[in-house]
Amino acid sequence: MSYRHALVVALLAGAAPVVASAQQAPSPPQATEGAWRDKAAPAVERARALVKAMTRAEKLAYVHGLFPPMTKERHADMIPSAGYVPGVPRLGIPTLRESDASLGVANQVEQRKGDTATALPSSLATAASFDPAIAYAGGAMIGAEARAKTFNVLLAGGVNLTRDAWNGRNFEYLGEDPLLAGIMAGASIRGVESRHIVSTVKHYALNAQETGRNILDARIDEKALRESDLLAFKIAIDGGRPGSVMCAYNKVNGDYSCENRFLLTQVLRDEWRYPGFVMSDWGGVHSTEKAALAGLDQESGQELDKQIYFGKPLADAIASGRVPEARLDEMVTRILTGVIASGLYDDPTPATAQPIDYAAHADVAQSAAEAGIVLLKNDRDVLPLAATARRIVLIGGHADVGVLSGGGSSQVRSVGGAPIEIPLTKGAAASFARITYHASSPLRAIRALAPDAQVSFVDGRDPVAAAAAAKAADIAILFATQWQTEAQDATSLSLPDNQDALIAAVAKANPHSVVVLETGGPVLMPWADQVAGIVQAWYPGQRGGEAIARVLFGQVEASGRLPISFPARAAQLPRPQPVLPAGVTALTDASSNAGVVDTGDLAPFPVDYSEGSDVGYRWYAARGERPLYPFGYGLSYTRFRFGDARFTGGAAPAVEVAVTNIGKRQGVIVPQLYLTGTGQGPMRLAGFQRVALAPGETKTLAIPVDPRILARWTAGRGWAVAPGRYRLTLATDAQSPVANGEVSVAAGAQSPG
Repeated sequence: MSYRHALVVALLAGAAPVVASAQQAPSPPQATEGAWRDKAAPAVERARALVKAMTRAEKLAYVHGLFPPMTKERHADMIPSAGYVPGVPRLGIPTLRESDASLGVANQVEQRKGDTATALPSSLATAASFDPAIAYAGGAMIGAEARAKTFNVLLAGGVNLTRDAWNGRNFEYLGEDPLLAGIMAGASIRGVESRHIVSTVKHYALNAQETGRNILDARIDEKALRESDLLAFKIAIDGGRPGSVMCAYNKVNGDYSCENRFLLTQVLRDEWRYPGFVMSDWGGVHSTEKAALAGLDQESGQELDKQIYFGKPLADAIASGRVPEARLDEMVTRILTGVIASGLYDDPTPATAQPIDYAAHADVAQSAAEAGIVLLKNDRDVLPLAATARRIVLIGGHADVGVLSGGGSSQVRSVGGAPIEIPLTKGAAASFARITYHASSPLRAIRALAPDAQVSFVDGRDPVAAAAAAKAADIAILFATQWQTEAQDATSLSLPDNQDALIAAVAKANPHSVVVLETGGPVLMPWADQVAGIVQAWYPGQRGGEAIARVLFGQVEASGRLPISFPARAAQLPRPQPVLPAGVTALTDASSNAGVVDTGDLAPFPVDYSEGSDVGYRWYAARGERPLYPFGYGLSYTRFRFGDARFTGGAAPAVEVAVTNIGKRQGVIVPQLYLTGTGQGPMRLAGFQRVALAPGETKTLAIPVDPRILARWTAGRGWAVAPGRYRLTLATDAQSPVANGEVSVAAGAQSPG
């Protein structure tokens, strides 16, 4: 979700007076209480029993939520945060207190003064680990902190595929591949809900650019949509079982996502049999009857919509019969199903804040950062750094005080504070985003690991001075940054603020130069051939400085793999820049923020995803092009040898292969299995496995083909696996095959779930 200028105005004006909750309406005849208290009964049956015991007024109150910074309605237990939905105490139905949470319990513009939380690295960093256990641990940590802060709904679970490298929200998502993104999102959601609170999966669907996100019409062929973005959502839902799905701002093939019957009813309900509820994104509702009948169950952040569509307008529509009473019952049943299935109903969140072990949680964040850092280049084994290095200079990126984080609704005010926080003076994100750094200094961390070295810092504003400092050092480490945020897209894939020239000057002065990238996604690297080492650290979270230092010094393996392709040039991409509305010539003129009012006079405009399901590495494969660094790519500090691969077909196609660490130190390898070959279209990731090996150790790995990747969707027939020969490729990344094999697969119907 996002916040408009009114959020800041509301916060600066101070909170409205707290008033008592409205008195409950007279109770209808109640069903037997045991019908909803029976923990052995299915969640949906318990939810239906609760709905039978609710008044119409109680039901109507539960299908639209308040936006605390802007609402005039106040409640004693309301927390300044993303959302609040009053409960029904007499039935044990909990009040829903909602927080943004992709990377931690968010507190974007410090609406809760002094409230800090643990900040994970960006979701792209988590995806780069290729390790569902890392994603689960991060989700469980965020869920624990949210519960301790008395929140019970987390707006986490972003799974939108990266279709464009410049998308301002890429850092919140999990890359370009539906299998990887879906598996990792599912694990994170499962971690959140292990704490007995509701998690979401979002933004359903095709919220692939921020420019004009409230008015754009994402257009794509149905088959392509089902085999890409919708497949990622289905895998995430099956793996995580989130209590809620959040529909997106944009239109999809002509209808707004939050009133799109194809998405919300035909696919989500009728085909996927999803039992939980659909909540809107904040400011994403545009109608009452159309939205309710299409499958939207709850209007979120009602003050951000043009009107409260699910308040009096919904009551009037039900009274007149334009919306059946049964549909209201269904809406509330689905909300309560999500609440009960998550464990929240039977294990309510505490009424007051609880202690949090921030030190232990920081370890979770650091482990995630370390697992996701990707070594892109390492000429002459410039890394890991020798502990005996005598002169090390760090240049740029504010590496003396902290590490960069992404902006928007996912912004966490991390434990330790923000050494740098720069308000924006223009742009769609100016009302609710600030350029923020976490207080985790790479300089301090490197000095701790190299106590005998002279470790200095140069801010990098003067390339000549930086080059002189680099020339006098044994090794130069440049910290290059690119800040991205929700609500606006990058205007260029080049590093901002003349950093390319800085890197070139330093590389010329010192051949032992290493670039550490703190970016929201891919950037262009015209200097890639000039430096000895390149490390992709993403936005590394509140222990990012320590994580970067440990990887640079080899205290932990460089083990991340790219979840997203890095283009060699912008012209390689399906869209070299964001698509703009007609008549708009600059990104800053295109509405991105939430709320209908913010769209101004701009008319809806189309964004055609002509690449279809060929997202990311599949796009490059279809065109026969090579990116700068391919999907799945990442170097190691050791070396591995693969034995002969054995491919098997039949009912469960797979590859079995022995892998040996032939180096002198422990290492991590991530073998990837791709479905390739004639008649199957461009290659598709079909399986992967992350494995650690000690020096000299051999492990035999079995990597199955995920059946959801074998299946293809056909109009009128649905999903099915075509019989025949399939070509499989074992690889270390999307363009580095290790072995190929052909297997026979029998025909069969196959749901992508």
